[in-house]
Amino acid sequence: MFNIEDKGMDEFRDALTYFEKNFPKESKKMLRKVGLKARNIVRKQAKKKVNKLTGNYLKSIKKGRVFVSDTNEITVRVYPSSKIAPHAHLIERGHRNVSKDGSEHGFTPGKYVFEDAGRKIEQEYTKIIETEFDKILKKL
Repeated sequence: MFNIEDKGMDEFRDALTYFEKNFPKESKKMLRKVGLKARNIVRKQAKKKVNKLTGNYLKSIKKGRVFVSDTNEITVRVYPSSKIAPHAHLIERGHRNVSKDGSEHGFTPGKYVFEDAGRKIEQEYTKIIETEFDKILKKL
């Protein structure tokens, strides 16, 4: 378990919600950039943990569209595309090794790339948001 210090986070959240309401285009642009940085963090984590055979798993890690979530927050997600790498869930969570005759020969443990990258993104999130927020404020 880890502790997150939230000193000044309420003021920062208030500033972000004000920014979202009054500058929706800029906030979407900012979240697109944050999504790209999050995708890069996930890809770096995947390169460390997964042995590259064809590279389709790394190519499959995509940034989604910026959307408004159920809680009325602007959100972006990073995910593995099942069109490019339909085996991504097997790498992530692990799988049984089964031969053609149906006998099981062991278990390959999962790499949990997205969980580990999620923890790293969580640690760096405020820093990433602040740098992007400062870039946009300099333009205004």
